[in-house]
Amino acid sequence: MATHVHHKVTTALSLLTPVYLLIPSESSSCPIKIPTQVDQGAGVVISAMISLHSWIGLNYVITDYIPKISKSLMWPARIVSAGMALVTMIGLSKISLENDKGLRGLVVDGLWNPKKKE
Repeated sequence: MATHVHHKVTTALSLLTPVYLLIPSESSSCPIKIPTQVDQGAGVVISAMISLHSWIGLNYVITDYIPKISKSLMWPARIVSAGMALVTMIGLSKISLENDKGLRGLVVDGLWNPKKKE
């Protein structure tokens, strides 16, 4: 079941994320814009999908490699991976909801635009 969910989430992320990043938000100068609430909601949904995708993927890694070290580390490793996924979801959701440009602003402005020199 996890493999099925992982593949569906991967497909959804690969299709929805570019669409989300390309649709103009209210802060852009484009005449066609999506409302801030829709932008924030889409950011939270993408945050949840990223977290779920990474959690399932990390569980695959744990299943493959942790037993080679010690089988008693399986559950602690799974708890740590769940904690990491939870922190990722909370952090990305907070950025999506509280940042003035949302998750899109973090990705587009933060990663691809150079910092302005003062």
